[in-house]
Amino acid sequence: MDDPELFREGGFRLASRLFIEGDIRGDERQVARLREFAQVEDRLADDVVAWMARQPRGQGHRLFEDALKDGAAAEGPLKVFFDAVEAKPYWVDDERLERGAKAITRAGLLGLFPLGDMSLMGGYLASRATKSLVGTGEIEYKATRRLVETAAWWIDVTTPGALKHGRTGYASALRIRVVHAHVRAAMNRRDDWDYAAWDKPVNQVQTAGTLLLFSLVYVFGTQLLGLRYSARERGDILHLWRYIGWLMGVNDELLPSDEEDAWRLLWLLAATEFIPDDDSKRLAKALVEANAAVGEGRGAVGKVLSHVSVAVHSSISRLVLGKTNADFLGLPDDPVAQAVIVTAAGVNFAAETVRRFIPGATALQERIGEAGRRGYVKRLEKLFSPDTTYAQHMRAA
Repeated sequence: MDDPELFREGGFRLASRLFIEGDIRGDERQVARLREFAQVEDRLADDVVAWMARQPRGQGHRLFEDALKDGAAAEGPLKVFFDAVEAKPYWVDDERLERGAKAITRAGLLGLFPLGDMSLMGGYLASRATKSLVGTGEIEYKATRRLVETAAWWIDVTTPGALKHGRTGYASALRIRVVHAHVRAAMNRRDDWDYAAWDKPVNQVQTAGTLLLFSLVYVFGTQLLGLRYSARERGDILHLWRYIGWLMGVNDELLPSDEEDAWRLLWLLAATEFIPDDDSKRLAKALVEANAAVGEGRGAVGKVLSHVSVAVHSSISRLVLGKTNADFLGLPDDPVAQAVIVTAAGVNFAAETVRRFIPGATALQERIGEAGRRGYVKRLEKLFSPDTTYAQHMRAA
């Protein structure tokens, strides 16, 4: 099969030549097998949401939150759900989870750029997945808040030690799984949902795609910005996200076990899912406007900040998605900003090279990154009061 558009230009074309060993291209049988999962949802979470709908208003969500603290006390579908998620898979290595989280933490706030500009913006190329986002209306009309909540969630699940039972990251992964089930139930109730064109809403293929955007694309994106990882660190980051994906209900067959698996799955997704349409443009426009909002209410200085913010974020998106995709999404094309990004990446790469040879420098960078992330979360809580239980999104769905 020929390479899909995503791998024919931009950062992923570079990756296919410099970072990927072997042939990751799929064949028709693999495509057909992947497409089967577009009709598969998440029975355990869906049963929980159906059960919550039968409870008095607010009680189902309260009982779910109680079960996050003590799953053994749950009953009915809630007990079945927590019995399943508390049975940690045999392949989970706690030391690798810790190392993977530390490698992500080391990037500090720089890691937020690939999160929004590559992972989220790149996800808008998957037009079937965008239908649920557009259907709820939340991501388009409240783009800034959703971007903030996504960043807070990402920090929750990638903090060292946070995926242990009862910890913040563990709870956040399960909460977002139930949010997906609420959205799925809402879309399934719609008379205008086009199953033939859009597949099942929030299906296994789409959830696995989200997982790859936050794991493999994140690693690759930070590398494009100059960060450096050892092969073991890259593998540990993917191992961390493999477990996060398992907690989020992704089928075992769609959880990459190593870097080559992840690249092959991304290739298959690019060939079958990354087909942008007008909704992709709408969501991209909303995200660009969210980036511009940084200058609101600051007068002339604010206008400059807005311009710089949009130019920088759009340039990073262009770096990885390529000209054709970026043009289709309507992302501004600023050669000066793109040159600045490439120069900054070179400076980062040089600094990272030095870090690898100075004893204690990596541990110090991890502490600096952790402090930056904690400070960022505190600022988010002060400015936006993000809903970390996602109760609003469950009600909206």
